[in-house]
Amino acid sequence: MTRTSAPDARLPLRLLATSDVHVHLLNYDYYADRPADDMGLSLTATLIAEARQESRNSLLFDNGDFLQGNPLGDYIVHSGAMRAGHVHPAIRAMNRLGYDAATLGNHEFNYGLDQLLDSLQGAEFPIVSANVLRRLGATPAQDETLLPPHVLLERELRDDAGQIHRLKIAVIGFAPPQILQWDRMLLQGRIETRGILETAEALVPQLRAAGADLVVALSHSGIGAMDRDSWAENATTALATVPGIDAIIAGHSHRVFPAPTFEEIEGVDPMAGTIFGKPVVMPGFNGSHLGVIDLDLRQDAQGRWQVAAAKAAARAVQGAGIQPSAAVERAVCLEHDATVAFARRTVGETMIPLHSYFALVNPAAALRVVAEAQVRHVRKQLQGRPEAALPLLSAASPFKAGGRGGPRNFVDIPAGPMALRHVADLYIFPNTIAALRLTGAELADWLENSMGIYRQIQPGLADQPLIDPEFPSYNHDRILGLTFDIDLASPARYDRFGVLRDPAAQRVHNLRHNGQPLDPAAEFILATNSYRAAGCGGYTAARPERIVDVGRAPIRDILLGFVRDTAPVALWQGGSFGFLPMPGTSVQFETGRDALPYLDEIAHFTPEPLCPTDDGFLSFRLHL
Repeated sequence: MTRTSAPDARLPLRLLATSDVHVHLLNYDYYADRPADDMGLSLTATLIAEARQESRNSLLFDNGDFLQGNPLGDYIVHSGAMRAGHVHPAIRAMNRLGYDAATLGNHEFNYGLDQLLDSLQGAEFPIVSANVLRRLGATPAQDETLLPPHVLLERELRDDAGQIHRLKIAVIGFAPPQILQWDRMLLQGRIETRGILETAEALVPQLRAAGADLVVALSHSGIGAMDRDSWAENATTALATVPGIDAIIAGHSHRVFPAPTFEEIEGVDPMAGTIFGKPVVMPGFNGSHLGVIDLDLRQDAQGRWQVAAAKAAARAVQGAGIQPSAAVERAVCLEHDATVAFARRTVGETMIPLHSYFALVNPAAALRVVAEAQVRHVRKQLQGRPEAALPLLSAASPFKAGGRGGPRNFVDIPAGPMALRHVADLYIFPNTIAALRLTGAELADWLENSMGIYRQIQPGLADQPLIDPEFPSYNHDRILGLTFDIDLASPARYDRFGVLRDPAAQRVHNLRHNGQPLDPAAEFILATNSYRAAGCGGYTAARPERIVDVGRAPIRDILLGFVRDTAPVALWQGGSFGFLPMPGTSVQFETGRDALPYLDEIAHFTPEPLCPTDDGFLSFRLHL
């Protein structure tokens, strides 16, 4: 709708976006207890202000995962602030910045549905989600959604000639439908989900019919290969094919787009920032980037607004030479100060350093302390029950092992006093304890799935990349109580999504329990977490009928109790796994910048330094 029109009027509209902020509201690393220059909404806010000044018309969106992800988010939950009726500091900061709309990500559900709904109170902007449902209808149009599925924003925008036009901009939001699996123990029976593509194809035409001049999709979903499966996790590529969508904000996978790393995906132009011709931006994570999409709008002969041209970019906070926003700092200062004080409380002591710099190639005490804590808790829960007679094992994953989190995404706890922030660093997710009754054969297959993180290595070649960067380290399990060797020359049995691709492939050899070959028919209890017990990561043995009830205590609380009760922590650091020798063969392994003091832990690989990577990782040649 236009109040006044001018011939050949050009109307510029800038879309600004954040995604996966994960409660990093300030440029502060609570785990390391120090300021950071590469993250934080307080820094992104300065970029937002600059971007707004550059354009006469702009809208600001958030693409989800803003309520969970660091000790500040955990403090808000455990302090009971939401029950007291306070506005969540993330919402307060977003109110200050004048967000126009937002959607939910998968991590919004990690604390449960009630906590989520309480946390959204006080938002001065609409929060939309089209495929998270209270009731699943026969069609998307008949679904009863948890939140409004979309919103029609009416904004007065000024064209280049100074004329004012009133436009209707529809904003629709999508979350990964897999939240029902990832947080099954919290959400089962309370909500339903529908596939992103199916929902969009049904609802976007309705938005156009309702008079929308533009449709913006907030897609908390990654950019992957074209997949029209309505239940695809990374559905943004397929979403771009839906007629009627003009621009997409992507996220979830903690990546940056436009970027050349996406150049091999069908329909993706990684330099222009388009997917099947539509502008798309993915603004990193933790407030690392601001997404910017510039639309050049023009009216056709019928007076309808069309996107004549578009350009997308992701602006990084690091290296921008900017100061944090005082408005955001004021909005969250009380909770920030309380979180810092809480996280600094001493809770125990460790006699050895706990780090994850080499956790993907060497047994790591940082993983073992988690696994030991889980064993202690589950053993207590099983006392007096038949399951107590079964051998007890424990699975743990290196959550912080570099990857997309960057060269500082590692655990690094020095020997000495342990604070609450160290416990949080060892276990960054709000998972709860779980246990499964599994056979030896299922455990062997479990480890085969986990070994998919390694690339297949060709004997006799030098400097082959060892780690598949697309395999999430949180899906790479180690099992306390089992020893084994890894054959890197063998292909992986499972791909990075946990999908069986080569049933005959075998990387795990010499699998033993208590020094004896693992009996495929023997039964065990495996201590694990709620995420894995729901089958996440493709671990198909984790079925509901295999779950053994051991309560739902948060693993971080279990770990805290273990650290307090066993101080000083002094764990055996002997090997639980190793790589089968491959003479004349070497691999390239990347780790964090502060790994050098611990290099002796991998002396058996005869490590040789290589040139650091462009994104700041140290790189080593390891001899197999």
